[in-house]
Amino acid sequence: MTTTPSAPMRPDGLVLAPHTPLTLRAPGRLHLGFLDPAGTLGRRFGSLGLVIDGFETELTLTRAEDHDVLRATGVEAQAELPRVAAHLQALRDLTGLHAPLHLRLARVLPPHAGFGSGTQLALAVGRAFAAWHGLAVTTPTLASWLGRGLRSGVGIAGFDQGGLLLDGGPGAPSRPAPLLSRVTLPDSWRVIVVSEPGRSGLSGAAERQALAMLQPLSQQQAADLCHQVLMRVLPGAADGHFATFAAGLTHMQRVLGEHFAPAQGGLAYTSAAVGHAVQCIAAAAGPDGAAIGQSSWGPTAFAIVPSQQRADELVRTAQAAGALPAALRLHVVRARNHGAVLTGGDVPVRVV
Repeated sequence: MTTTPSAPMRPDGLVLAPHTPLTLRAPGRLHLGFLDPAGTLGRRFGSLGLVIDGFETELTLTRAEDHDVLRATGVEAQAELPRVAAHLQALRDLTGLHAPLHLRLARVLPPHAGFGSGTQLALAVGRAFAAWHGLAVTTPTLASWLGRGLRSGVGIAGFDQGGLLLDGGPGAPSRPAPLLSRVTLPDSWRVIVVSEPGRSGLSGAAERQALAMLQPLSQQQAADLCHQVLMRVLPGAADGHFATFAAGLTHMQRVLGEHFAPAQGGLAYTSAAVGHAVQCIAAAAGPDGAAIGQSSWGPTAFAIVPSQQRADELVRTAQAAGALPAALRLHVVRARNHGAVLTGGDVPVRVV
């Protein structure tokens, strides 16, 4: 005689379909810079970030028979399975929910490359786990449970909402930074994303050590960055005035690039080849014709331009100048003005 394993039950008593998987796709983001990394104005960090299309972490979650089954597609996803297992264990320890699960990691954001891969993986696992069990828990709470967002809150807000995001820096230990502003970028604008596969930006202990060894960003510079963001970058994006937006963001990135250069081999860009590529694009675009910089610790850099046509022209110019060697990877993408997407289970489609 055989028995059918019971379906997962939610705290409200409703039962999810036993074989209906949940699929969650979490977006990548570009970290455009801190406002006051040393807290010289009284509050540390504060972050500007942009969620983009074309880069995602995707996983599928369903029930397992008697023990967890974790699978992955591709080498990069396979390497993330230990972190997936750790996140699941943390969630179970906190919730007391231990039903076996089958999780397949279909793709991941490039790790330690400036796309927010660690936060998006954690939130994807956390949100899928919560949805499967019918838990009403906010994304900032999931981030706190899983130890994410300790310096920047744009990955958390980006998971929920997408867009161009400004946070106010973490105000208390283990509490994610509050979201201060969200602006939708014009649909016509494009982001040229340039990266060097095989190179990694700083993370973990190396990142903490690098931040500790840097000289504090001066109060005057921090005030200047706040002015650039509040009076040029955000208004330029909100009004669709590209030149204002580009001037403010490029200025911000120039100041931060010089500040963080001692931790990056004396360079404003982790990858010299990537830095040369976006500088070539900027030179071809002319004054305020492109907003350029590096996402987080790199090696990914970006050039935001006002249209697809302009992006195509600038990429061709950079290629003709030999600034885009085969070792680099280039994508032209849109800003993403919505967050993660959840499908399956007891909901047809949900943008979370």
